[in-house]
Amino acid sequence: MQQALATMPKCELHLHIEGTLEPDLAFALAERNGVALPWESVDELKTQYEFGDLQSFLDLYYALMKTLKTKDDFKDLMVAYLTRANADGVKHVEVFFDPQVHVCTNGLDFNMVLDGLLEGMMIGRERFGITGGLILSIVRDMDIDSADMILDLAQPRKDEILGIGLDSAEVGYPPARFVEQFARARRFGWHCVAHAGEEGPAAYIRDALDLLHAERIDHGIHIQNDHELLERVVRDGIPLTCCPLSNLRLQVVHDMRKHPIPEFLHEGLMCTVNSDDPAYFGGYVAANYAALADIGMSMEELAALAGNSIDASFASDGRKVQLHEELAAWRTQHGL
Repeated sequence: MQQALATMPKCELHLHIEGTLEPDLAFALAERNGVALPWESVDELKTQYEFGDLQSFLDLYYALMKTLKTKDDFKDLMVAYLTRANADGVKHVEVFFDPQVHVCTNGLDFNMVLDGLLEGMMIGRERFGITGGLILSIVRDMDIDSADMILDLAQPRKDEILGIGLDSAEVGYPPARFVEQFARARRFGWHCVAHAGEEGPAAYIRDALDLLHAERIDHGIHIQNDHELLERVVRDGIPLTCCPLSNLRLQVVHDMRKHPIPEFLHEGLMCTVNSDDPAYFGGYVAANYAALADIGMSMEELAALAGNSIDASFASDGRKVQLHEELAAWRTQHGL
């Protein structure tokens, strides 16, 4: 089954490129760039990967981002991720990146960061045929002026970016704070997505839809607490980009057997499976599908989730047709 899931054609729509920074690569970049890390070895660093909540993860996440300094670092990070994604059957990716942290906190040049990531995506397309784009994420717990500055920097290159997102610490930073930034992004012609309902309440999901005009909700787990909202999202076909292993590692759910994805699928939600920050949460996207298989989801149900990932993507209509044809061939191969 694991081999079948790894070859199942799929899209990944909720993936933070900085969250693919594996401990060994972090140490290699630190050495390359003269960055001092507070851990003596990769093994010692790995002991830090037990998280009690979202903030404990973010503390480590931002510390390791300081090892990223050059265009080649960002290129290498992207190529490393796409190599793993290819091995997991990923055909199309829509990748978050956090330029506020790179530029405002770590002092890097916006264009250099963007150039490195885009070069990495170009290499991934040439080597593996993986299509996709970048989603510029607003870091919701940073100063709002820094978000505006990043959008100023992005404007001349708006056609090279797929969309805007909203990530990081959710509680206390509701979607209502970011109405102007998302309106500006829509004027750029960008797609709009937003993290909501992970650690925050279901009300944040409603506000992301109503105030930010989000086309997808990233996570959205707490929609299960608001049946009226759930019915609306089903009716309107709003996708949720769910991340099972992330939810388990960050204590959003305490037992994978209680993860709501099976019920979401039964209710008619267009939920998708993604890996979020896989270097930190114990598995890339195929491992997330395998975790759902382990709690009893059938191959038919998992294939339906892969189909949802195609439909929920911002790929062109023609590319979606190609991907559905590949998935149909896979289903035939496996007797589904």
